[in-house]
Amino acid sequence: MRPPFTLGDQTIAPGTRLRVDLPVSVMSDHTPVTLSAHVVHGRRPGPVMFVSAAIHGDEVIGVEIVRRLLRAAPLRSMAGTLIAVPIVNAFGFLNHARYLPDRRDLNRCFPGFAEGSLAARLAHLFMREIVSRCDVGIDLHSAAAGRTNLPQIRLTPGDAKLRELGEAFAAPVTLTSRTRDGSLRLAADKAGVDVLLYEAGEGLRFDEFAARAGVAGILRVMAHLGMISGRGVPRARQASVLCEDSHWLRAPSGGLLRTLRKRGDWVEVGAVLGVVSDPFGETDVDVVADEAGILIGRTNLPVVNEGDALFHVARPEKPRTAEALAEGFEAPLEAAPLFDEDEII
Repeated sequence: MRPPFTLGDQTIAPGTRLRVDLPVSVMSDHTPVTLSAHVVHGRRPGPVMFVSAAIHGDEVIGVEIVRRLLRAAPLRSMAGTLIAVPIVNAFGFLNHARYLPDRRDLNRCFPGFAEGSLAARLAHLFMREIVSRCDVGIDLHSAAAGRTNLPQIRLTPGDAKLRELGEAFAAPVTLTSRTRDGSLRLAADKAGVDVLLYEAGEGLRFDEFAARAGVAGILRVMAHLGMISGRGVPRARQASVLCEDSHWLRAPSGGLLRTLRKRGDWVEVGAVLGVVSDPFGETDVDVVADEAGILIGRTNLPVVNEGDALFHVARPEKPRTAEALAEGFEAPLEAAPLFDEDEII
């Protein structure tokens, strides 16, 4: 028998699961706030993995992915240990907001500081209680409200272990991006913990394709690590398209945007992705692709100002292969460093 797993003041016996509430803070009305984690401690030895969501409080799709993951049948006979944290930023989640009450972005505050700001203290708690106990992690994100992302894995360039895990996850697109100061990925990397970042869907919205791709990808990573058997784990329909860089196309003028392409589309140089018109119907300005690639993100808002980010195009490592694969990204439902979400605006 494996030894029990300890988190906070709770002890989880092998072959059992338990929810653990870690005290974070007390709100101004004396309401306690906790960081809640669900621990699944397998009977057999294996890696310790965390899955986290809602570091940004408006990224609800990750919460749904964790909920579905914890109900997945393969976890019933698991090796190793899974720590699932569906809501890291409870403050933002309750307020339908991206940030913490101190207006800080939690994903720019890692590794945190025990005596620092509210964001710094929460980041410190997450690193101390969750990340430090793990060998690997998967952090779930989405685009901000008003934009949507094609399901994609983002990983550090030149990291062979992460590349291997990304291939096992098999999201439609895998995009290399450098780690950023204050991010969970960078802090975890310095602590010796490999972390995949999953981006999919839109803030404050559910997205069935994003949810299915996320759960399936996590299960495939767990199977790859030997934590679960391959039985009951969805097989990848196709290999992930590796993209080396990406860029945003911005509104050439202000007005009303009519979008002509959907996420996942392959676009050629010169393709018209949308049209911006003035409210009087006197002018139409095309938004034209300046490079061939896959549309991995786009705005959902029809009202745009000049310079607003509209379409996110990624350049694949193998364009011909990517063009063929792009046609089937969402078929199951139908039959430079990357910018932070706020820097995109």
